[in-house]
Amino acid sequence: MRHVYECPVRWADLDLLGHVNNVVYVDYLQEARVDMLRVHAPDRRVDDLAEGVVVVRHEVSYLAPLDFRFRPVRIECWVTEIRAASFTIAYEVVDDTDSGRTTYLRATTVLTPYVFGTERPRRLTDDERAGLQRFYEPGERVARAPRPVVPRRPEAHYDMHVRFSDVDVYGHVNNVKYFEYFQEARIAMMSRLAEGLTERAVYSVPGSGGLRSVVAQIDVDYHVPILFRRDSYDLWTQVERVGTTSMTLVAEICDGETVLSRARVVVVFWDSEAQRPTRPPEALRERLVALSDDPGSAG
Repeated sequence: MRHVYECPVRWADLDLLGHVNNVVYVDYLQEARVDMLRVHAPDRRVDDLAEGVVVVRHEVSYLAPLDFRFRPVRIECWVTEIRAASFTIAYEVVDDTDSGRTTYLRATTVLTPYVFGTERPRRLTDDERAGLQRFYEPGERVARAPRPVVPRRPEAHYDMHVRFSDVDVYGHVNNVKYFEYFQEARIAMMSRLAEGLTERAVYSVPGSGGLRSVVAQIDVDYHVPILFRRDSYDLWTQVERVGTTSMTLVAEICDGETVLSRARVVVVFWDSEAQRPTRPPEALRERLVALSDDPGSAG
């Protein structure tokens, strides 16, 4: 059985292109997940899983832009895997109309029950497993690509500050905020790379004077909770590969030598007038390739 959540779209959710920002989608998924586990669960046996869990991994594929409208967008969610101490929820953000189905996003989230008093994960109870089983649709397990070590280069560094409002009731940074941190670092890096370019490149991340891009895929692994504090954390971003119209970035949030979270992001360079992918300006591409350790990027 799939749970359906009607998610309102807010004007503040939009980015510079007039689409729902990639970070906001993850907030939508969180709303749908809590609604499934807490509000409309078949019984109260899975109620503790609504908030008493931590996210282990998100995999998010962005398929079509979602514009602002006054009606909600439909989010379907269901359980694809139940293990001893974790479970996986899948989502689709869709519109169903007489002309067919538009799918804006597909995603999965791996979660584990957590005892916040002792800061330790726990096993699912029999009642929780039975409750999750109501939403179960078996899914195909996909092998994960290995996470490369992100080089500690000065040009790849970003001072990541945690705001008090980023923290949830348990004192941890909310899982959605990680996407925001990776986005901030990515924009700062692209802004630095675009400095001094005179090409009329028509793309624009804030501060670069022209570069447009859209996110196609983000995978985030959560290793150690991030806490609110005065000092900043280190966020390192590396260009893993540069393609014809896209690039892949890998990033890490660290506290000294401790890796708190890792991400891989696929970004597509975008012609906003033609509404299609486009090749980046050659001068910018050369700078991106210079940061990449993949010899195939030079092609």
